[in-house]
Amino acid sequence: MDSPQEPGPDARDDTVRRSTWRSLWRLRSYLRPYVPSLVVSWLAALLGIAAGTVIPLVSKEIIDGPVAHGDLGGLVPLGLLALGLGIAEAVLTFVRRWSQAGPVLGLETAIRDDLYRHLQRLPMSFHDGWQSGQLLSRATTDLSTIRRFLGFGVLFLIMNILQLTAVTVVLLRMYWPLGLLVAVSAVPVVVLSLRFERRYIVISRQVQDQQGDLATLVEESAVGIRTVKAFGRREHVFANFAAAAREIRRTSLAKVRLASRFFTFLEVVPNVTLALVLLLGAIAVGAGALTLGTLVAFTTLVLQLVWPVASLGYILAMGQEAMTSADRVVEVLDTVPAISGGRPSSSARAATYASRAPGSASPAPTGRCCATCGWRCGRGRPSPSWGPPGRARRRSPRSCPACSTSPRAASPWTGTTCGTCR
Repeated sequence: MDSPQEPGPDARDDTVRRSTWRSLWRLRSYLRPYVPSLVVSWLAALLGIAAGTVIPLVSKEIIDGPVAHGDLGGLVPLGLLALGLGIAEAVLTFVRRWSQAGPVLGLETAIRDDLYRHLQRLPMSFHDGWQSGQLLSRATTDLSTIRRFLGFGVLFLIMNILQLTAVTVVLLRMYWPLGLLVAVSAVPVVVLSLRFERRYIVISRQVQDQQGDLATLVEESAVGIRTVKAFGRREHVFANFAAAAREIRRTSLAKVRLASRFFTFLEVVPNVTLALVLLLGAIAVGAGALTLGTLVAFTTLVLQLVWPVASLGYILAMGQEAMTSADRVVEVLDTVPAISGGRPSSSARAATYASRAPGSASPAPTGRCCATCGWRCGRGRPSPSWGPPGRARRRSPRSCPACSTSPRAASPWTGTTCGTCR
């Protein structure tokens, strides 16, 4: 079966240029049920950064104090303090990772459930106009990309920015000439990151769309394998598959080349900065402008900046892929069903009523809902037909005029009919 043609490269590039963080920002409501866990995770991350920054300062006091003066009595408490900070940092890292596991998996599950539910409500004309592989890649690969970025990428991006800022301020206060050198070395990183962002988002969307096209080709060939064999079209189908695979390989290699140049630059900058810090710091220590403990602490803090700077490229690449994935998912979720409202058949109402009976798991409400209270109460401005509900406030007439269902057993109410009939 021949599928409708997807938009050409020029149209896709225009779409990519218009894509920003807005689609990803619209998915933030899926994190609301996990706010307590996220608060714990963020607090653990902030405290971990603070503990990691203080440890080099303790080592400075140890070297310039007890070690320089031969005071063994003063060495024990400072050593225990450094040990306690190290243990606290490890525990906080464990708490951060443990509290993140539930929210990120729940986020992906909720979006996939809403996407599948929405696809079932769309008419056959929508499925005729969309390639099945494109829908499959959006429900699997794209959602996994969004989960990784919202669960880990955002946190590490904010953590790295905070760590870079805090450590740079500490370095400037310790010895401003070397601290200024470290601050200036961040300027080319920022400039190149902005250029990398504009180019990477375009090529990332191309790879994702081409993967969807290839998945469609494989799925259609597998479903129609008997027809392909009956008409002797195996070589033709294989040639189409090989051409699509070569195109994906070409685009993926261009993506790898772009990322490799950027990542290499990010690896070089902090190491060159560290070499200059050691050289100029040794000269300052020899001139008496800097103590040995301050140089050790300074070098340790600069080493802490190597990972945030080096990982910046990976996190930015993850963010660009998540934004394009969010655009692709929201593109499906924003499709308006051809038929809205109406009264389902009695069997459909009975099935819905049974699934929402007391003691059973209540599925997330569909249809247009009120963004003010979270339920379909007819108040406030309407929100999209997808997304988790907010805090419930119900309008509860004595019974539904359409099916006479008791409000105690019905799903969320609208102004005239119950959620089952809606």
